[in-house]
Amino acid sequence: QGLADTAKKNFGGGNTAWEEKTLSKYESSEIRLVEIIENLCDSSNFECNNMVEEHEEQIEKWWFKLKKKYPDLFKWFCIETIEVCCPAGTYGPDCLACRGGSERPCHGNGHCDGDGTRGGDGSCSCNKEYTGDFCLDCSDGYFSTLRNETHSVCTACHAACKTCTGSSNKECRDCKEGWIKNEESACVDLDECASSPCKDHQYCLNTDGSFSCK
Repeated sequence: QGLADTAKKNFGGGNTAWEEKTLSKYESSEIRLVEIIENLCDSSNFECNNMVEEHEEQIEKWWFKLKKKYPDLFKWFCIETIEVCCPAGTYGPDCLACRGGSERPCHGNGHCDGDGTRGGDGSCSCNKEYTGDFCLDCSDGYFSTLRNETHSVCTACHAACKTCTGSSNKECRDCKEGWIKNEESACVDLDECASSPCKDHQYCLNTDGSFSCK
């Protein structure tokens, strides 16, 4: 980010030749490096400041000697030199591929534990629609609209369904609480007010899947 921020420095004045010469000097200057290092960490972030202080010599070495050969600072510094990061989609001390592969960890349906770091165990925390070790199966309340070896898409069931095979209330496997199957095997709202659940001085208001006493 510091590289991007300082690259935008504007040396105004209208003298294009002077600007180009000055900018080209500034681009690889110690002044720019100091500005980048000073703004690398938030002042309250002790770990970040400590890391920069500890490895300042290596950052300077890259800046003055290795930048052209290794233009990607993150890769050279964080992954290959101080070995605290991993490439995206990998995790752990040996930067192993996350479950589902490094291109689309957790098949794009969750987060890989330790992704991009030397920690974690590569397991998947799935988005709410998905479940299973690889985030390929559908959670209760969702059904599969696409499934192959690399992709899985799960879509929400009808509001009446607890589990389902499709999007309508006729495709419920089980009804949610407050709904009941009718003679056509569709889940429809249960009219709780029919059994007079409220106190004498209240009236019952039936709502989809529920009711309230007013």
